[in-house]
Amino acid sequence: MAFTLNDIVPWGRQLDEYVEMFALCEADLAKRILGCGDGPASFNAELTGRAGRVVSVDPIYRFSPEEIRRRVDETYDVVMEQTRRNAHEFVWNRIPSIDELGRMRRRAMEAFLADYRRGRAEGRYVDASLPQLPFAEREFDLALCSHFLFLYSEQLSADFHVESIEELCRIAGEVRIFPLLELGSKRSRHLDAVLTRLRNDGLDVRVEAVSYEFQRGGNQLLKVTSPSRVGSENGDRGSGVGEDDFHGAG
Repeated sequence: MAFTLNDIVPWGRQLDEYVEMFALCEADLAKRILGCGDGPASFNAELTGRAGRVVSVDPIYRFSPEEIRRRVDETYDVVMEQTRRNAHEFVWNRIPSIDELGRMRRRAMEAFLADYRRGRAEGRYVDASLPQLPFAEREFDLALCSHFLFLYSEQLSADFHVESIEELCRIAGEVRIFPLLELGSKRSRHLDAVLTRLRNDGLDVRVEAVSYEFQRGGNQLLKVTSPSRVGSENGDRGSGVGEDDFHGAG
């Protein structure tokens, strides 16, 4: 039995995890960042505390802090039980145990909730959802999408993925998506088709290794940029990896 969820659930991660998942350097953290599908992650709260410029977008932000806490409490035990049943699907190095995983996720979500009311008033938490977002063209330098696209491939179609990624490319100069596995630590069923369609639409698509791996084999991100961005930063570099360049996510 593989790790499965019927619905998309709120599950928070921390700034240091984002840094590793998305291979973020200090220069990246100084950019105008959009966190898409951040949910109850502490990424926004922590980066704002470091004078970062970040906006998080998620449909969960239509709810009050009390309602989000209730939803977190309702789903926490379900996710933890699935993790216990399928512990073999994960790499227990950076996170040494299931109990420590639970403590880490609780800390992240508590930090989010402590910041949420103020952040929403400041416009840092925006109620919206893919594939259409209420932002201007190139309003952000960098868009990050953590544990939403590809992870929920059973629930979200290939068309949804393409439309969503192209929308993120509209509002940000560069898009990074992590992980490229779906639930059950399996290569996303949509990945090859999505890569092909994005390239056919003129986008530069690259699969790159990262230092973070919790889902077994889930140590790669997808980086997508527009031709104008690629031309200005990378000269005549090639048009990205091919489907056969995806490794280690089986």
